[in-house]
Amino acid sequence: MKPGSLIEQARDAMSARRVYGKPVEANGVTVIPAARVMGGAGGGNGEGPNGTGQGEGAGFGLMARPVGAFVIKDGGVRWKPAVDLLPLLGIGLLLLLVARSIIKLLTQP
Repeated sequence: MKPGSLIEQARDAMSARRVYGKPVEANGVTVIPAARVMGGAGGGNGEGPNGTGQGEGAGFGLMARPVGAFVIKDGGVRWKPAVDLLPLLGIGLLLLLVARSIIKLLTQP
């Protein structure tokens, strides 16, 4: 795959279509989900020393995480944030490791 083609695909993948989901309607309420989308792409080509051999390569990465949704009801719009428990899990693990270290220090003779 040519680097230019890959970058074009990455640009398409990181569009507003990825940030906002399709609206869902039920019982007079419309919900529009939203996500944080991050990504990047890169590529290159070149020749070996003295013009020997040619090479090219490219790659891209994409990450999306839910951040919340717009809720439209009775002519009003409210933002409902998504609860992301992953950072809390990381903090909890860190606190557990620190507590374990403190206990070890206090119980040493």
